[in-house]
Amino acid sequence: MKLYGKGSLTQKRLFSSLLAFVMPKGRLCGYIYLSNELLIKQIKEPFSAEQSQSSLPLQEHNYYLSIIHPINTSNVQLVLSHTLFFFLFLHLSQPTHTHFFFLFLHLSQPTHTHIKMELSTMFCLCAFLFILLFRTLIRPFLSKRRDLPLPPGTMGWPYVGETFQMYSQDPNVFFATKIKRYGSMFKSHILGCPCVMISSPEAAKFVLNKAQLFKPTFPASKERMLGKQAIFFHQGEYHANLRRLVLRTFMPEAIKNIVPDIESVAQACLNSWEGRLITTFLEMKTFTFNVALLSIFGKEEILYRDALKRCYYTLEQGYNSMPINIPGTLFHKAMKARKELAQILAQIISSRRQRKQDYKDLLGSFMGEKAGLTDEQIADNVIGVIFAARDTTASVLTWIVKYLGENPSVLEAVTKEQESILKSKEESGEDKGLNWEDAKKMPITSRVIQETLRVASILSFTFREAVEDVEYQGYLIPKGWKVLPLFRNIHHSPDNFKEPEKFDPSRFEAAPKPNTFMPFGSGIHMCPGNELAKLEILVLLHHLTTKYRWSVAGAKNGIQYGPFALPQNGLPITLYPKNK
Repeated sequence: MKLYGKGSLTQKRLFSSLLAFVMPKGRLCGYIYLSNELLIKQIKEPFSAEQSQSSLPLQEHNYYLSIIHPINTSNVQLVLSHTLFFFLFLHLSQPTHTHFFFLFLHLSQPTHTHIKMELSTMFCLCAFLFILLFRTLIRPFLSKRRDLPLPPGTMGWPYVGETFQMYSQDPNVFFATKIKRYGSMFKSHILGCPCVMISSPEAAKFVLNKAQLFKPTFPASKERMLGKQAIFFHQGEYHANLRRLVLRTFMPEAIKNIVPDIESVAQACLNSWEGRLITTFLEMKTFTFNVALLSIFGKEEILYRDALKRCYYTLEQGYNSMPINIPGTLFHKAMKARKELAQILAQIISSRRQRKQDYKDLLGSFMGEKAGLTDEQIADNVIGVIFAARDTTASVLTWIVKYLGENPSVLEAVTKEQESILKSKEESGEDKGLNWEDAKKMPITSRVIQETLRVASILSFTFREAVEDVEYQGYLIPKGWKVLPLFRNIHHSPDNFKEPEKFDPSRFEAAPKPNTFMPFGSGIHMCPGNELAKLEILVLLHHLTTKYRWSVAGAKNGIQYGPFALPQNGLPITLYPKNK
């Protein structure tokens, strides 16, 4: 709209009041004008095209607010002749959503015929506070589907919401308390975002499988650090193409050929741990990092391992830091390491192109002519795959070591299964090295992995964002709100698993109920590397249980929460060879 004013204003000091109009298509337009007695007459559809050129008289004063013609709602002009003025306009949401337009006017008596600008510090402060209040408390509730209620729940304090309540304790206790009070679907406000949290299998399936309604979402700083072209941040054809390329490398037909190489990495790691006190999680990260490099670069990974490891570990230290890119901060150091990582990858890509060989690893898949990826896209996705492949798998392995140590009967069953594979190889005269067929002969060990994924629930939840207003079970999920499927609460619900807190791998002798076990997510964004993750866990457990025993040092209970739930202090253990 273009709003024009004409005439003169009172000499009295002007005070604040609020006037709001309902615009066509349900949009709400409001402006704050400063007046002690000027009231505008109500009319129907004041911003409609039919009333173009009409004027609205202000009471007791020769002042008119004229409607000229409708234009883009993000452009609003207010012209007040012979008036000192200032206005602030905020466009707070997408065109398809309900809008609030705020014009903050500071008016005073003119001293001459020219327009003069005046803005007081106090007014700026009041305007800022009003904007903050609106964005925090009012905007989240605006939606074009005003007839639908939001899910029950509380939003906490302005801006911070319930973030402190969630992270000052076990987050899962926070979720469980909310579920008990509000049910399986409730609203909250964490990390500066309004959220809907869901804990029923059906709702989780709905959110994770409706890619047209919900998209993956990450903080902008995380996108910068991993690379904006990484697979995690996209949908549509680009994401589908990347997923095909990753699956081509990580499908069983491809990874079965690298079992001996994974075994070599596992044996080297275990040998280096022998006889000393280690932090299980840190050492497992080294193992999974080396396997990730193997899957990406093939046997060439040894050439780049040290440089990539140095850069990646610096990047990791800044991943959860405040995104302040100032020299000396962790974030700044991480971004420098990210730049160096990209340079190293550029050199590797250039070297491969010069050799013109056909590579079967992930980098070769990304570099294929049919892949159609730029060097920047390749680098972003290589860094992203390393990130996804390392910490999650290392966390699972750490929990497995803990659970096996706490459950001697389960450890004994796993050990017997692995020893029977060795015995079978000896009797048949086969090479003792593992192969793909051996990995298929480990049902008990596989169930231990499944039960660990359920009990530990490494990823307690994931983030999605509603790309439009969504109705589910009579409630509204507004566009832009985050939606959190609570995997741990689903995995620990007695409705889904009997005695859910008990570690019992035998429960997976029968398939769980549909949608109650989702350790790798679901839908088109389901983890494409889950087969590789399970394979490397099986290989390491084979050698760990047949050749070593271990004891936990320090506290045996307690969980520390970060990006992933971990045993206290990363589970310090001492590893001993069985034959000594």
